[in-house]
Amino acid sequence: MKPGLEKEIHILHRLRSRRVRLPGDVIPLRVGVDSQLDGGVRFGNGSDCMFHSDCQVGGFHPTLGNIMSSSSHVRYFILLSGVLSVALGLASYAQADTPMSRRPQARGKNPEGEALRRKLPDSVKVVRDIAFAKYGDREVKLDLYLPKQPASDKIPAIVVIHGGGWRSGDKARFATQAAYLADHGFAAACIGYRLLPEVTFPAPIVDCKAAVRWVRANAAKYGIDPDHIGATGGSAGGHLTAMLATSSKVKELEGDGGNAGVSSRVQAAVAMATPADMSAFGNRGGQKIDPKMIALISPVTHVDKDSAPTLLLHGMKDKLVPMAQSELLLKKLKAAGVTTDLVKIPGAAHAFWNSEQWSDDVMERATKFFREQFAK
Repeated sequence: MKPGLEKEIHILHRLRSRRVRLPGDVIPLRVGVDSQLDGGVRFGNGSDCMFHSDCQVGGFHPTLGNIMSSSSHVRYFILLSGVLSVALGLASYAQADTPMSRRPQARGKNPEGEALRRKLPDSVKVVRDIAFAKYGDREVKLDLYLPKQPASDKIPAIVVIHGGGWRSGDKARFATQAAYLADHGFAAACIGYRLLPEVTFPAPIVDCKAAVRWVRANAAKYGIDPDHIGATGGSAGGHLTAMLATSSKVKELEGDGGNAGVSSRVQAAVAMATPADMSAFGNRGGQKIDPKMIALISPVTHVDKDSAPTLLLHGMKDKLVPMAQSELLLKKLKAAGVTTDLVKIPGAAHAFWNSEQWSDDVMERATKFFREQFAK
């Protein structure tokens, strides 16, 4: 080992970061020299550097590569052994030294916890991975849940939006809710959307609007009534649902994901644990947002008499999104003369829709509300 090697291992400042992995996650998948990375060593999945957020090697500082000789397999083995020892030791140290409440979440961990999983009802069929928006080579997809025996030639549709703090989760997280809706006669488009930090705001909103446009543009193909489209979601998904309910007139949020000229307006919305004033969440996802953008992506900014009828649900023990957020949106909607109500659920925490205790009641309320609004 060359003198001064220890100085090259700039790792202690990373112990507090999300890049520190548990010992079981350090799996050597590839070892070798990459000339574009100054002879760096890859291990793990080759994309997450535990030590530096700005380097592309999985677990070792790229400048360490200059100690290796491409002709010496022995040095490769010694170096890999040393790296693994350091990584395992540091991960164990971080675990032992950091209180559980202060340990960083694993990247991609959803603040809502585990999604509710149930068997797909026999009455429901699913068309999976339909691309509803495209940005260059990037496709955004949905799963379309449909009743096998629809009640009519044209049935109402609901766009179903997962949560996850705008930076985690996928369309599968609300699969149970989408299946419930299809089992009760609705078409349910369970959508994904681009997440932070891949994109910045207002991209998640733009994707949701593209999803509504896709459903409306493809209504005839799937037996959907284009005049009766709703939206539902929880947490970040509640925020995006509320944006669909309130911002149909905001051209800046339409984007260019596809089906230009088709309306993104929804006729009803059920929003759960909804962030309504984004000034309280402006730095979520590590993204600092300017005041103008905060106003643009806040549902309360856009409420007017033409906003969609909206049912709000909120757990009374929610510690992530304050009840005051739903109360503020309720107040704004009522002042504008919009049909609305707020159901406060005693004993329910943040992601109550993922609980067997609350899920059926929540979905019963949602389907009842949608039917009432679509009947008008």
